[in-house]
Amino acid sequence: MQVLSECLFVSVGDMRIAVQLHPQHATYAEIRDAALKAEDLGVDAIYNWDHFFPLYGDGDGMHYEAWTMLGSWAEITSTVKIGCLVTCNSYRNPQLVADMARTVDCIADGRLVLGLGSGWFERDYDEYGYDFKTAGKRLDDLEQALPLLQNRLARVNPPAPGPMPILIGGGGEKKTLRYVARHGDIWHSFWNHDNPEVFDHKNNVLAKWCEVEGTDNSKIERSVGVDVGDMSDAELTELFNKLEAAGVDEVTIGAGGPDYVAPRIGEFLAWRDSLNS
Repeated sequence: MQVLSECLFVSVGDMRIAVQLHPQHATYAEIRDAALKAEDLGVDAIYNWDHFFPLYGDGDGMHYEAWTMLGSWAEITSTVKIGCLVTCNSYRNPQLVADMARTVDCIADGRLVLGLGSGWFERDYDEYGYDFKTAGKRLDDLEQALPLLQNRLARVNPPAPGPMPILIGGGGEKKTLRYVARHGDIWHSFWNHDNPEVFDHKNNVLAKWCEVEGTDNSKIERSVGVDVGDMSDAELTELFNKLEAAGVDEVTIGAGGPDYVAPRIGEFLAWRDSLNS
């Protein structure tokens, strides 16, 4: 097993495998069927994303809004966690997001993961009338929104059945990782196949912010998105070893419409089961 640095992060719990169903270039019936098939396969979580236009392919192709979709997924699924990877802070009042999340969590009987981020897709902002601002200002807005959201979650009646972990996406070392240490339960980033040491470095930065914020670093889960479409069997095995050594708790594989085939999903599930047995 390859250890990426002298600082080895141990997983918080069992390994989880998630699928992100890209809510574009498909009918909702196809997305619905994909969610049900993913649950039947035994994945641990199903995510969508929070955009208003496709991120690849025909930029004016079919696309759906994230949170109304989550309301449907909460009804049609029964075992998997569901969530948005991630909700853009700029698009909705944070106290409204808290109420939306509480409602979906009630429908899902406590299976929602509340994913949050500062936003980046400029077309969403321009066409829907949101102020794009700068990346730094969007992060500042997220910092202000997080306590408002958490305070509202503590006040809604009925409360969320929970545990509704807060997932924060991004790898910014000065702001985002500090927000994770202060408010998050899960940190999500993308795995750099060419330079996996990037994850290890940011892991150490997060640990330092946890020390500053007085947070127990060992209780923050690590989540990564991976791209494995053209990997050989040997490369996939090497990736498994690196993910385990890095202390990753959840791995997400993307799947696009209309077919929604998650590459190598069977091998990821078998690997998870071997770790968790």
